[in-house]
Amino acid sequence: MNNKKTALITGATSGIGRATAYKLAQHNIRLIICGRRKERLLTIKEALEKQTEVHILNFDVRDKKAVFSAIESLPESFKQIDILINNAGNAHGLDPINKGDIEDWDAMMDINVKGLLYVSKAVIPQMTERKSGHIINIGSSAGKEVYPKGNVYCASKHAVVALTEGMRIDLNPYGIKVAAINPGLVETEFSQVRFKGETIADNVYKGYKALQPEDVADVIYFAISRPPHVNIADVLMFCTAQASSTIVKKEKT
Repeated sequence: MNNKKTALITGATSGIGRATAYKLAQHNIRLIICGRRKERLLTIKEALEKQTEVHILNFDVRDKKAVFSAIESLPESFKQIDILINNAGNAHGLDPINKGDIEDWDAMMDINVKGLLYVSKAVIPQMTERKSGHIINIGSSAGKEVYPKGNVYCASKHAVVALTEGMRIDLNPYGIKVAAINPGLVETEFSQVRFKGETIADNVYKGYKALQPEDVADVIYFAISRPPHVNIADVLMFCTAQASSTIVKKEKT
């Protein structure tokens, strides 16, 4: 099938990234799955190769040289990237600004902002040359509002929203679609990372039904599958129990 598209997904080893890989494979989209955990990438590749061609890239988006060398190393059949899904992201800690850990701040800015920029810089030139492409940046409801103790994480996700809008404006002459998908609470390993494995992470999703990674993957595929003249530019999605970053209706247990 000559018009088969190729999608590159960062942070594909778990959560939204992995669910998106499974969703796109169902629709015969060729996949480049990227992540730091090689064993997980190989497991996902093995599972999805029955449905589509899959290539893995094992690198950390924070490592500028690794990003560019990985994308340059793509075999000929995977070199044309039609869809870029900048999904790699993280949150570290939940502290007031005066008590925040600088290493946590660096990790969030390096992955959520600089990592997104490095991967985009490596992929965008081929899209501008072809005058076609689709970029989807995975933001967060934290990019739409700031909540107590969210300071640097919220700042990093506000940056994702701003970069998405900047990309959309700058890439408009090339006919490239650019979108931000901004989920609220999604039940993934995210909280384990944020709370550094503490038991508080186990309680984050209790008493209500949070969004599942597959719910976000469905919206990503919806955006990808629109006709050429339609761009889903910006989506904010919550589970029904969530009204804002600080208001969640929980059942008493």
